[in-house]
This record gives sequence, C-alpha cells and structure tokens, in this order.
Amino acid sequence: MKHPIPQATGDALAPDADVLSRLVNRLRLKHLKFLAALGETLVLNQAARLVNTSQPAATKMLADLETAFGFALFERHPRGVRPTPLGQHVVGYARSIQNTTQAFAADIENRRLGGHGQLVIGAIMGAAPDVLVRAVADLKQRRPLLDLKIMGETSDEVSLLLARGEVELAIGRLAGPQDEHQFNFTPLANETIVLVVRKGHPLLRQRKLDWPVLLAWPWVLQAPSSAARQLLESALAGASVGLPTNSVECTSVFGLLQLILKTDSVAALSESIVRDHIKAGLFKVLPLAIAQQLASFGIMSRKGEALSQAAQDFARCLERAAAASLTPASP
Repeated sequence: MKHPIPQATGDALAPDADVLSRLVNRLRLKHLKFLAALGETLVLNQAARLVNTSQPAATKMLADLETAFGFALFERHPRGVRPTPLGQHVVGYARSIQNTTQAFAADIENRRLGGHGQLVIGAIMGAAPDVLVRAVADLKQRRPLLDLKIMGETSDEVSLLLARGEVELAIGRLAGPQDEHQFNFTPLANETIVLVVRKGHPLLRQRKLDWPVLLAWPWVLQAPSSAARQLLESALAGASVGLPTNSVECTSVFGLLQLILKTDSVAALSESIVRDHIKAGLFKVLPLAIAQQLASFGIMSRKGEALSQAAQDFARCLERAAAASLTPASP
C-alpha cells in the first residue's frame, strides 16, 4: 500500500516548528542510519541491506518518516531516489549524528583499552607534505596512544569530507565563497609552483626554453580542481597557448612523482612536493618560472563547532611545522 506524502508547504498535516523539534529529538539511531545510508546509495534496497532490514520494512520506515515530518524527504525515480531540498538537510543531520556517534563509540573503546581518543583529519597531500609529516610526528610524540586517521587527497575531496562531518579538521585550501561560509580558516603557508623533469631529461640541454618548446613534450597534469593545475592553466592562457595535447592526468601524488621519474614528462607542481626529489638529484627544475604563487593552504574546521582537545593540539603542531618549513602565509 502506498503512503501519501504531505507536501513541504501548504499542507494541513505539516507539523509546526515545535512538533518538528520534538520529532527530531525522538529520532532513533536506526532511523538516522537508514537516512544516511539512503542519502549515500540513493537505492532503497541497498540502503536496506546496509541497516540490516528488508526492503518492505525500509519502504515503510521511509514512508513513516516522511509522514511524521510532513514533507517528502526523497523524490522517487525508476532507478532510485534523490533527496528533496528539505531532505538534503535531514540527510545531512542524520549523517552528522551518525559520524559523531561512531567517533564517540571509537573514543570510548579506545579509552577503555587505555588509549587517549581518536582524531580523523583530512589533508590535501599535494600541499606541503613535509608540514603534515612533521605535525603528525609532533602530535604522536605528545600523544602516542592517540588513534589518528588521515583521509583525502584533493581540495574538493577534503572540503566534502569536512562538510559531511567525516573529518574534524582539515589541511586544505578554500575553494570559493561556499567554503568561506562553512569553514573557519587559519592560513599556514604560501607555496611556489615549479616546472620539473627527471635528471638527464633532454630539455635540460636546451639553450632556450619557452612554452611552445615545453608543450612539445609529454606532460603529467594534476586534476582540473587542483590549485596547481589552475595556476598552470592561467600561466598558459597568459602566454596565449593551450594545454598540452600529450598529457596524462593523475590525482595521486605518488603516481605523479613516479611518472616524472620514469618518463620524459614535464610537470608543474608545488615546490614542497618535489623538494626531497630535487635535493636527491632525481628531479631538476626548469628555468621557466610561473610568477604567481598558489593560494595559501591552512587549517580548516567547521564554523560553530568547538574542536576536541586532540584537534586543538594538532592545529598547534601544524602551525609549528609550517613555521619551521615554509614561508608564512599572508594574513
């Protein structure tokens, strides 16, 4: 039997603010887990499996929740569902509560076993990896039993993890106005982009280097969303040339470094990523500068939420590591 779904507005059955507040307080963890799972999978039977229930039971649960809320949480489609605008807020709340509960459970278990909590952070691995490593080493020296987890790779991934409450704190860059509204940001450092090739590359014997010469060679490019890629594209546009026609796009920092090391590819990367390879003589910097610097990277956290003591300690470790390694960021 199909359950009627009240509309978000103009429906006599829609509850008022007080009723909605009481409803949210009475939501069970199973309801929240189910809503988070459905928001992730967008397929009812997959969400049902994730919460160990049958599809008919999941269908009834969703119908009951929508009736209780007084508005549709999901739009139905032949291949699944999609959250409504109000449903997105409910799913976000459910996901946040679930992540907080999981972190709390892990923290309690860690403390029961003699540990000292858990910290999950996000990090763009392309930004000053030495700063991250120094900060992690510093934190673990001070809190050896802290359960530390590092997630993410690119700026957009890290912002999404932070917005969804899957990490408490992140090292990244603000991607735009939306990030500025959502996140606190403490700048750590600025970075310079360099053009690099492997040692022994034929370009190192070239007397005159310009963009047309470089673009005749294969390139390794970061993802279009990366700050270094955007800066490279800006430099190419300023020189009135297009992107390399012979290129490989790679989101993995390790993959990028191996492709430069093992092929004749050219790459534009932040100096901190390739610093150790340059010192070891494995990479050489080409004498063609990209004038602009990357936007400052820094410590990101959700606005309106206090950081745990472990996260505060890690933020201080990051500030010390940045001060020791890199040029301070502009205020």
